[in-house]
Amino acid sequence: MKLRLVCLLLSCCLVPLAGADTVYRSVDAQGNVIFTDNPERGEPVEVAPLTVVPSRTLAPAPAASAQPAPRRPAPGSLASPFMPYSTFRIMNPRDAMTLSQARSQNLTVELAIEPGLRDDHRVRLLVDGQLSQSAMHTRAFIVPRLEPGQRTLQAELLDGAGQVRHRSPPVTVSVQARGD
Repeated sequence: MKLRLVCLLLSCCLVPLAGADTVYRSVDAQGNVIFTDNPERGEPVEVAPLTVVPSRTLAPAPAASAQPAPRRPAPGSLASPFMPYSTFRIMNPRDAMTLSQARSQNLTVELAIEPGLRDDHRVRLLVDGQLSQSAMHTRAFIVPRLEPGQRTLQAELLDGAGQVRHRSPPVTVSVQARGD
């Protein structure tokens, strides 16, 4: 009942925006309050103007030539994560883990990001310092195939402008060749 009344009151506020000059109120046989733009169905109600707060507008990013190149943390940097994140690291696989070549096929790389990833932030995955997975709004990546040997995994956090803001500590895994 309260939800219906709130919906009716909200519609009452929106009717003037739709171009109606007057809003009319009536009560049906069950006691429900009805708001309408039909003068035959009730008595006129004065509705206060609706306050509209404009959304925040973002200034356009300065031209690339006008700003210095972004400073990237050194590979393996254990500096504090870019705020608003208290945690940004690779959770799985664990550092120094040994994987069979079969297990390294379609390897799931999971990240711990706390609090959750902001809507305008993206993460990308590096394998041995090379881009493996492009930036996505995700906490998990699938690496299709890791070659045998020592492999270093690292995640990069990109802000809304696509700038690298943080790198996770590196995770090194050993992938065994089939005969090992």
